[in-house]
Amino acid sequence: MQNTIYTSAKPFVKWVGGKTQLLKDIKHALPANLAQMKDIIYVEPFVGGGAVLFWILQQFPNIKRAVINDINPHLITTYKIVKEQPGKLIERLKVFQNEYIPLGEEDRKAYYLAKRDIYNNSSLPEVEIAALFIFLNRTCFNGLYRVNSKGKFNVPHGKYATPRICDEDTILADSHVLQKVEILCGDFEETAIYASSNSLFYFDPPYKPLSKTSSFNSYAKEEFDDNEQIRLRDFCCKIAEHKANFILSNSDVKGKNEDEGFFDEIYNAYNIRRVMATRMVNANPDKRGKLSELMISNINMIYR
Repeated sequence: MQNTIYTSAKPFVKWVGGKTQLLKDIKHALPANLAQMKDIIYVEPFVGGGAVLFWILQQFPNIKRAVINDINPHLITTYKIVKEQPGKLIERLKVFQNEYIPLGEEDRKAYYLAKRDIYNNSSLPEVEIAALFIFLNRTCFNGLYRVNSKGKFNVPHGKYATPRICDEDTILADSHVLQKVEILCGDFEETAIYASSNSLFYFDPPYKPLSKTSSFNSYAKEEFDDNEQIRLRDFCCKIAEHKANFILSNSDVKGKNEDEGFFDEIYNAYNIRRVMATRMVNANPDKRGKLSELMISNINMIYR
């Protein structure tokens, strides 16, 4: 197995809660014989930025088939365009980059808001949706993706000196990796048909907030509340009954409050390990830093 995290492909968007920093922990949680297994189906029901997806498909070339899903239709459209039409996407992103970069701060903000308005209120070709999705992600505040109750993207403009709007090499590398990936858009339960003794699921759902002011799970207009977390637990039980392996990440609410045992209780039938991650998204720099997260699995999680 290679020691490098990435060979070339990596997330083409910034994503809150992205798993790049936890890849080593995820690596140790995988089945010990994964590199020797055949006919594996890798499934990500909440693909987000795809850090684990791009890493695992390059680390384990014996994985010949993968399935990704997300409830965010514009994110999934972008994945499809990266896979199928990378050249056209790159052309459009170069236009945005060449128009945006030379502008002053106020003109950049006006340009951003105009593109955000088009993204939210226009019927557009899929290539344009994908290009706007990446442009807004690269130029918005902290790379957030957040929508209001009407499903409208509402993140304010960021203030980056030289944002990389068109990362041509990454898009082309990602397109190559995505050729073996089936791309779905819908509820996570729709991936149940892929559960078998040959499948490996990785779940990175919207995290349970550690406090009332720490929620960044508005990736879609539907709220992912405690009832949804329990529905996801039930889904994990369902695929485990079909002998599928799974790994799931979530926030460690008990680490914040010793009396809060939500995940320890609902996943008490499975292995729970606490790992350290760095929280970078907070308006107050003093509140950024290391915190524990949960890694839950039905795999024997012995660090090797």
